[in-house]
Amino acid sequence: MSFPNIPDVNPKIDLCRDDVINLLLSSIAFEELSLANILNAEGEKLQKGIQKSCDVNELLKVNKSVERMLRTVIKKEMLLQFKLEDVLDIPEDDCCSPDPCE
Repeated sequence: MSFPNIPDVNPKIDLCRDDVINLLLSSIAFEELSLANILNAEGEKLQKGIQKSCDVNELLKVNKSVERMLRTVIKKEMLLQFKLEDVLDIPEDDCCSPDPCE
């Protein structure tokens, strides 16, 4: 399968190693910020569930829902840790072409 012909678009992007690392670190930071917002929302969900529900079964449902989301957040945190470790291990001589930033 060939690439489509799109007029007036140059798909060649030149980034130096430092730019790539900064973009990767920024993406990790934004994902962490998103996870923090999810955790905050889950905390608010628990507070609302406790405030308005006297039924134990309802509280257990809310708790189960929060637990599932926290497990998902933990999985994502582990993937972000791997991503961060990979970014920190990028060797300096891992270039295909001369550094365009120089």
